[in-house]
Amino acid sequence: MSSVDVQKIKERVLKQSEQIEAVKAEVRKLLVGQDVMLSRLLMALLTGGHVLLEGVPGLAKTTAIKALAAAINCKFNRIQFTPDLLPADLIGTLIYNPREGTFSTKKGPIFGNLILADEINRAPSKVQSALLEAMQEHQVTIGDHSYVLEEPFLVLATQNPIEQEGTYPLPEAQVDRFMLKVVIGYPSKAEERKVVDGILDDVRREIKPVLETQQLMEIRQTVASIYMDDKVKDYVLEVVTATREPAAYNLKELEPLIDYGASPRASIYLCLAARANAFLSGRGYVTPQDVKEIAHEVLRHRVILSYEAEAEEKTPDDVVRMVLESVPVP
Repeated sequence: MSSVDVQKIKERVLKQSEQIEAVKAEVRKLLVGQDVMLSRLLMALLTGGHVLLEGVPGLAKTTAIKALAAAINCKFNRIQFTPDLLPADLIGTLIYNPREGTFSTKKGPIFGNLILADEINRAPSKVQSALLEAMQEHQVTIGDHSYVLEEPFLVLATQNPIEQEGTYPLPEAQVDRFMLKVVIGYPSKAEERKVVDGILDDVRREIKPVLETQQLMEIRQTVASIYMDDKVKDYVLEVVTATREPAAYNLKELEPLIDYGASPRASIYLCLAARANAFLSGRGYVTPQDVKEIAHEVLRHRVILSYEAEAEEKTPDDVVRMVLESVPVP
């Protein structure tokens, strides 16, 4: 690709970045700190990927997603996952009309643009299967008919890592459908003080929609056109392959710690997320640093560790860090 093309892409990026900055400014009316979470949610928005947010209660996960939805003029639905939830509660059902002897379709809350799946690990496997079709195929099946979900369609899910009673582990196939898994930590003392002051002073801030869905789809086209050199693509593949064949990258110590490496979906999402990171940085091209910045969120839920790793108290993040340190950067 010529430097002229990259320059044209950069001009579009800078122009459309203003619209994303406006979205950020609106979300910031309610969200204090949590910069990583906000940037990752925006990456999902820019690429059409789904996000799994993991953190203890009270870290503004739901607040962030609701604020983001309010800043975009689209349909937002919140679904509270519970152990007694049924697939029909999610996707809808057929209702019989005895007078006419016909069935009519009542669509469920999955028919929206931004779907907040709150405490996703509290619902049983049948519900997860229904959600899986929606996430992967962007359609749902009710009775004999399939219904295409309107674009943009994003599932932004939250889960609580500490309270395991009444929870169901998410199937690996479903976890793999999430582009990013973002682990959220506590805010700093200064950030928490701002939150407390806002509540005590009863500050009410209304978020206005500043982005139309059509504008979002146009921005997505720009993100998809961001230049990615073959060397950077090869670097992505090297990083992902290193989770499967660590010995080939002088990482023999990782072999007993990894049961399964990252899937091919990891390579795809790492490239997409790197492009989104470049866009948010105001660039028309992807650098290896873009890949490194987003690697933990793309890979941590795709690397399956062994019992030995658990015994040694190693985490997927430890494995990803060692891989990034060992794979040569182009």
